[in-house]
Amino acid sequence: MPHFEVQIHEEALGGEESPVSGQLIKELTEAALKVYPESFRKLVGVEIFGVPRGRWGVGGKVTDELWPTVTLRTREGLFHHPDLTEAPAQLISAITDAVVAVLGESVRERVTVRLVGVPAGRSGVGGEPA
Repeated sequence: MPHFEVQIHEEALGGEESPVSGQLIKELTEAALKVYPESFRKLVGVEIFGVPRGRWGVGGKVTDELWPTVTLRTREGLFHHPDLTEAPAQLISAITDAVVAVLGESVRERVTVRLVGVPAGRSGVGGEPA
């Protein structure tokens, strides 16, 4: 199951049910579907974590600039599927574009994307290894 975790300044989210959160969820799901088939839609999960002001630093200094960090965790095999040889590069590009679509072009150079592959047998759903 592809699972996104987004870390972003709390202020950028604008509250519990802000349109920014909904837009990020939609755009990141669509980013995954630019690489993987439509049948994955029901498997894509997105969690958004707001980081309070004063708790984000870059270069050893606290910053108020937006530095969105997106981690995509999924089965390692999806990054190496023979039909999807360019999957990692395509995902990084699509994820970055999704964040920029919501937060604006000014964040593009600061969007950090991490792709984390979970080895076979090290994840599960409903108590069963997947």
